[in-house]
Amino acid sequence: MSPFERDLDRTPANHAPLTPVSFIARTAHIWPERVAVIHGARRYTWRETYERSRRLASALARRGIGAGDTVAAMLANTPEMVEAHFGVPMTGGVLNTLNTRLDAEALAFMLEHGEAKVLLTDTEFAPVIGQALARLARPPLVVDVADVQGPGGERLSDVDYEAFVASGDPAFAWQPPADEWQAISLNYTSGTTGNPKGVVYHHRGAYLNALSNIIDWGMPRHSVYLWTLPMFHCNGWCFPWTMAANAGTNVCLRRVEAKAILDAIRDHRVTHYCGAPIVHSLLVNAPEALLRGIDHKVCALVAAAAPPAAMIEGMAHIGFDLTHVYGLTETYGPAAVCAKHDEWNALPIGARTERNGRQGVRYTVEEGMTVMDPATMREVPWDGQTMGEIMFRGNITMKGYLKNPAATAEAFAGGWFHSGDLAVMQPDGYVKIRDRSKDVIISGGENVSSLEVEDALYRHPAVVAAAVVAQPDPKWGETPCAYVELKPGATATEAELIAHCQQLLARFKAPKKVVFGELPKTSTGKIQKYVLRQRAKSANAIE
Repeated sequence: MSPFERDLDRTPANHAPLTPVSFIARTAHIWPERVAVIHGARRYTWRETYERSRRLASALARRGIGAGDTVAAMLANTPEMVEAHFGVPMTGGVLNTLNTRLDAEALAFMLEHGEAKVLLTDTEFAPVIGQALARLARPPLVVDVADVQGPGGERLSDVDYEAFVASGDPAFAWQPPADEWQAISLNYTSGTTGNPKGVVYHHRGAYLNALSNIIDWGMPRHSVYLWTLPMFHCNGWCFPWTMAANAGTNVCLRRVEAKAILDAIRDHRVTHYCGAPIVHSLLVNAPEALLRGIDHKVCALVAAAAPPAAMIEGMAHIGFDLTHVYGLTETYGPAAVCAKHDEWNALPIGARTERNGRQGVRYTVEEGMTVMDPATMREVPWDGQTMGEIMFRGNITMKGYLKNPAATAEAFAGGWFHSGDLAVMQPDGYVKIRDRSKDVIISGGENVSSLEVEDALYRHPAVVAAAVVAQPDPKWGETPCAYVELKPGATATEAELIAHCQQLLARFKAPKKVVFGELPKTSTGKIQKYVLRQRAKSANAIE
């Protein structure tokens, strides 16, 4: 035995399991009177938020919730959702945040598959939750959350959240998990085909990614964070835990609208917020009057396979500092960042946009991110041309898929997590996505990146949102079909947009068809391409 191992054991004095719950305990101790949460007229300090979280944990424990038990949450971005991120894991339980835009069938599947014993649900969602519960043979205990900032709604039980919390002990003696590998949360994938998969996070990964958000974004202590990103999405990219570590302020927001966002930024001097490209585009295209009075630095994170260049340039124009991050549900949200270099600031806007639009490099706490040939599991050359699949490995990769060992094994084949995103490694070691494997259009034997065509469409001044998918073609096999949403009051014709793309791309890459109208989007603002692929196939079949 090595002398460095002999008589040098792990003890409570030199080793503790990592858990993000420790962040709120520390912050409540050091900065008890700093404002932790703002929601309309409601204000809670970190001392109060810690006490409320402990009361919640105590009340749950009295109802039998313990290690490995699931507590589901169908909540908007409200103080109750912040509290659930601490109160549930304090019991050893697993928090399952539910997508508030899902239908009853999907919600019922998740509640049953995740074996939820308790459900915290906002009364706004009573209609769909009521339908979901009716499908269950053994429904969970329902706790109603009646948010005065919300639209109200039917109560589904006689258990009120405030009364439930008040019944708990504010000094509840929670303990870290015996093993940091213990599950802390359950997040379901979108389930675009078949049933969604349940992604399991552990305490160690949540702890590390919460800290990496601070490190890789360069967040100053006591930042003011606006909840434009749904907290149900990848546990809000771990930011409920991040903000506790940061000793900052959570500004809650139920509705993602340009005026509400900009008013909150101005009124509360918000310093940071996150979102999909559509969220930032709302602000870029907002009337100038709504931006007046915002005279402080605002930092934003954008996550998408490829944020449109026009949106990145638009954010620079309104003076917001934008950083691109990349990840998946399976990687606790962001696991990569386009780390900036000072010398990029001297580049022309086009070149600067290209640099800042890349998926970049691994997060500080992720051990590996690269682009590999999935058949050989060898890294592709750093030539900016050779395509491969983005792979991750490390502490902020999920435990696996709940009750689905086959899917877990497939995702981790070769000792790496397979993202499904096709990319190149650029000469400086930064990753650049070319497309999702399922979104590449093969036209006459040539690969067409849907993202490249979309980027061209976004450069037209009338376009606010665009998505390109394959449509069947008797001659070429597939050709690009564009679905386009125009800015309010703007006009454009199909011929005009096709000609615009032909000026920026090889002619075979330009869309052969353009369909105008509002695009289907997920609750986080991502365009639902699978819906558009189905439309393109159906339209072609009808024609």
